[in-house]
Amino acid sequence: QVQLVESGGGLVQPGGSLRLSCAASGISFSLYRMAWYRQAPGKQRELVAGISSSDSTDYLDSVKGRFTISRDNTKNTVYLQMNSLKPDDTAVYYCNAYWASLDFWGRGTQVTVSS
Repeated sequence: QVQLVESGGGLVQPGGSLRLSCAASGISFSLYRMAWYRQAPGKQRELVAGISSSDSTDYLDSVKGRFTISRDNTKNTVYLQMNSLKPDDTAVYYCNAYWASLDFWGRGTQVTVSS
């Protein structure tokens, strides 16, 4: 029974911050590449940030310097710290776990950036 459960979304003002969390169960967490994707209304899902099993990270260009992905293998949890949020960051954010041919997704959490 694989589960990825996101939390931490909500409504924030432009320039504000949020920290998203994704708690994983049912997988060998430390072996997986973990990532955050997002999908805004009318747009395709896009990779926001990824972190490998060796803590190598990559980011969508538009979030570099503002977002930080991290993982805690002792807690089977991946985080996305989002600072200096912009209205264009508004989307449903999804947690993803990938290893070999295995690919799992959370249900998503809504992030809305608006005055």
